[in-house]
Amino acid sequence: MKVSLYNQFMRAGATRRDVLKGAASMAAIAAASGAGLGALTRPASAASELRAQILQIPGVGKGQPTDADFQQVGELCLEATKASVKEGEFAGVQLTFMGLNNQNLHNVLFRGFLKPWETYTGAKINWIDLAQADYNARLQQSIATGTVDFDIIEMGAPFEGDVCGKGLTSEMPDWVKDQIDMKDVVAYLQPPVGTWDGKQYRVTVDGDAHNFNYRTDVFADADLAKAWKDGGGGGEWGVPKTWQQVQAVTKFLKGKQFQGQDVFGYLDAPKAWGGFGFYFLGSRASAYAKHPDDKAWLFDADTMKPRINNPAWVRAIQDVIDALPSEPADQINADPNTTAFQQFLAGTGSMVTWWGDVGSNVKTNDSSVVGDVTGFSILPGSDDVYNSKTGQWDKLASGPNYSPNCAYLGWGVYVMARVDSDEKKKKAAWSAAAHLGGKDLSLWCAAYPSGFQPYRNSHFDIPEWVAAGYDEAFITSYLKSEADSYNHPNAAIEPRIPGIFQYYSAAEDILANTFAGKMTAQEGADAIAAAWEKLTDQIGRENQIKLYKASLGM
Repeated sequence: MKVSLYNQFMRAGATRRDVLKGAASMAAIAAASGAGLGALTRPASAASELRAQILQIPGVGKGQPTDADFQQVGELCLEATKASVKEGEFAGVQLTFMGLNNQNLHNVLFRGFLKPWETYTGAKINWIDLAQADYNARLQQSIATGTVDFDIIEMGAPFEGDVCGKGLTSEMPDWVKDQIDMKDVVAYLQPPVGTWDGKQYRVTVDGDAHNFNYRTDVFADADLAKAWKDGGGGGEWGVPKTWQQVQAVTKFLKGKQFQGQDVFGYLDAPKAWGGFGFYFLGSRASAYAKHPDDKAWLFDADTMKPRINNPAWVRAIQDVIDALPSEPADQINADPNTTAFQQFLAGTGSMVTWWGDVGSNVKTNDSSVVGDVTGFSILPGSDDVYNSKTGQWDKLASGPNYSPNCAYLGWGVYVMARVDSDEKKKKAAWSAAAHLGGKDLSLWCAAYPSGFQPYRNSHFDIPEWVAAGYDEAFITSYLKSEADSYNHPNAAIEPRIPGIFQYYSAAEDILANTFAGKMTAQEGADAIAAAWEKLTDQIGRENQIKLYKASLGM
């Protein structure tokens, strides 16, 4: 789909409030655009008995899933394992699995899913649980010291240069590719993602892109609409479509009340988060910095010169500085977990950028009070976009520039090369990974709080979600925001280059001081650029240029 045509639909608001009116409006959009939305609009096909069964565990709106639910889902999804593994075949095998315990998800779910696998196969798994903020440091330490002490790792594609590129991972056997049905994974997560030097290493268990989550009730409120108009607000009161509008709304809502409580606008996440927090600045910057005529946005592709200190990124940094006084008290100490799970789900704030977890949690997390009043879209656009080739700001004839941030390319499960010398252990490790990446189990993870969002074509069958208990208009809006982010022609793509989280972590440390007022936006951006240049020289500029171009498809 052409960027200009896509932007016309976005400017018309097609993916925001209108889509909440139901699937019919979206079908009309799909028919007009030919944008490949068939998976979202086709007639419902008969869901498999198994998929229907697991989606009722525990059932949307029936409480947050428990470990007993995880185990039950894992047990029901064991048939693929039984087709290739004999009962007790891995008796005596011990595996160590390293992953996250973020929000009591990730490894917590994996434990439950794999308990029936352990019982059936006879293998035993030992767990290394990490907080998200500690993940990069722990992994880099293992690589640098040559002390890989795990057989399986939950890892994102950005680390593939650090891990797969150093020969630390085991190549995926063909039987695993068949068991997990790799062809069902959405296009942007197909190879080269998950591969290195043409070899497949990753079992995908997640798709990642930041989308825009907002309170439908706040943006439909008549009193706020009147106050907006009386105060000279530009245009009609409604869901912001650009970051310029997000800024205006956030400042307008300062000091306002809604339903008897203080109401806030956008929720920034300024606190460092082990490199992962940089994505949230990236989502503010992508519409400013990612020009439709240029695949690059973080570095110049021919030189690896950082763009972090160009006018686009400096504007995004300044936006955060300018918005913080209008956000909740002490917002400067909020990390992304705070913004999504402690604030937005609990009713604080009317707009937040996050991965797809917000969409699955608002309806199924016990702490959520906004399940019936949350809407979704791709990230806001910008009235203009910086052209790094000309050094000018461009206003596009098609309207605002949109560029969804495909942040992190999702989590995957990787088997380490240290198991390759023991065929029994190698098969056990890959069997565990394949179980976690199974097609049916993955649908349950996408529908319930798990830390993972939709990433397979088969995840976009709306009748399956409705049968599970999701409202059709709600889930249509949510899935459309995900699909449109993955498939956007001007998406900001994650670079799979060695050391990428060293770049992100260095930026976070400097941004913390910038947001605290210890330096200006430009000074902070210049300091990040200098740190990035040093890192590139340390890692090897020529090889980084080669890999960066490859990651962008250049």
